[in-house]
Amino acid sequence: MDAFTRIGIDAGGTLIKIAYIEHGKLELMKFPTKQMAHAVAWLKQHFPQAEYCVTGGKSEVLQKRLEQPVKQIVEFEATCKGVLQLLQDIEDRPSEFVLTNVGTGTSIHIVKQDEHFRIGGTGVGGGTMLGLSKLLAGTGEFGEIVQFAPEGLREKVDLKVSHIYEGAEPPIPGDLTASNFGHIPHNPEELQPSDLLASVIGLVGETVTTVSVHAAMQYGISSIVYIGSSFIGNELLKKVVEDYTILRGATPFLLNNGEYSGAIGALLSLA
Repeated sequence: MDAFTRIGIDAGGTLIKIAYIEHGKLELMKFPTKQMAHAVAWLKQHFPQAEYCVTGGKSEVLQKRLEQPVKQIVEFEATCKGVLQLLQDIEDRPSEFVLTNVGTGTSIHIVKQDEHFRIGGTGVGGGTMLGLSKLLAGTGEFGEIVQFAPEGLREKVDLKVSHIYEGAEPPIPGDLTASNFGHIPHNPEELQPSDLLASVIGLVGETVTTVSVHAAMQYGISSIVYIGSSFIGNELLKKVVEDYTILRGATPFLLNNGEYSGAIGALLSLA
């Protein structure tokens, strides 16, 4: 690797995301935030003379460990830069959109051609998924959650519209969720851990989507761009968010490598 290069880092609550250019190609890496010492040692070993720009909630801690002056950029500014860069690879990319960042929690922003601003968010996000999965299914490991959740049956746990209108034609689609976790059987031990995991992901996905669609309606926007570490390898969450967004009348965009948006934006600010 080159001794001197520019590196963008997004030091979040769960992951440290790193972006840099090597031999003309964008390279991306991540480390668990709890392994920050390992991440810093790797950076010092491979890039002893690097120029850094950092963002994210753990950026101050990371800067102290790097033991050198670094540039800092506001997290959303970096994320927005990165998202706009990643959207360049999409042919039908929107010119204005709601940006929903599903990390440990969920942050929601409006991005237009001449402005971008945060409008709010929700505490429901990846942290909710990990915590509830630990409490309900006995596993708080992200890899296990995304592996076993697709095997679960949400209708064993969630109350569907079809359950309420049993034997009758419902006025809205019957597979819609009427109440998350509202259909727990008399003997909960009958449930499989995968059923509970699937419903946890459904709860998170439907919540962040509902908030995002309402934001889009409020600002007269039809497109929603979803990013965040919660989507890494999480095909069930992607499907819940994509299907529910379309059902509610908006257009979803789930960006490849979207979790690196902050790191990419930090890198671009060094150019």
